Amino acid sequence: MNISPDQTILFDLGVVKINATLAYTWLTIALLAGLARWATRNLSTTGELSPWQNLLEVLVEGVQNQIQDIARQDPGPFLPFIATLFLFIAACTLLAIVPGYEPPTGSLSTTTALALGVFCAVPFYGVRRHGWRGFLHLYLEPTPLMLPLNIIGELARTVALAVRLYGNVMSGAVVGAILLLITPLAFPALMHALELLTGLIQAYIFAVLATVFIAAATAAQDQTANPSPPRA
Repeated sequence: MNISPDQTILFDLGVVKINATLAYTWLTIALLAGLARWATRNLSTTGELSPWQNLLEVLVEGVQNQIQDIARQDPGPFLPFIATLFLFIAACTLLAIVPGYEPPTGSLSTTTALALGVFCAVPFYGVRRHGWRGFLHLYLEPTPLMLPLNIIGELARTVALAVRLYGNVMSGAVVGAILLLITPLAFPALMHALELLTGLIQAYIFAVLATVFIAAATAAQDQTANPSPPRA
């Protein structure tokens, strides 16, 4: 039994080896891109809206409201990035019901890439909104002596994000495979349904944490850029 999709080699071209992680990552991206193209091909701003457009607008509005509630800021700049994270992780979880499909999120390399995306998004949005000087000032608070600890904290947060998602996905797959070998079919099926639910929850948690990290940086910059006036 392979613990990680990295161990499953689908194509061996000699110098280049395509494992399940790479293949199913690109497959998931292609499916999401195709679904997005199909769902948005006939959008309308006037007249009667199609059921698919109504559903799409409800989903987008739901994500916007979640970001607004967490960040207490305009969700517009964060929406594409946060929604993409959630949709990719959720799609990997749901596609796990397809025989032969191995979720790319069961690979530490994939979860590390997602966490690094969040790691890069924090300074991107901070600098985009407040400039380099204002963003870098955050790492010098409350004293310049905290600079090394603040940097270590950013790195540790990234590692925790990657390991958390990888551990949950991998452990669920391993437990499901073991139960399938030692128990009747009904129980593994129930556990597989629970695994799908847990995967969706993990996708939501990952997106929420990404929102919190980005919002914390920009909110802190707001306070730095607009300090409260001194009291009389």
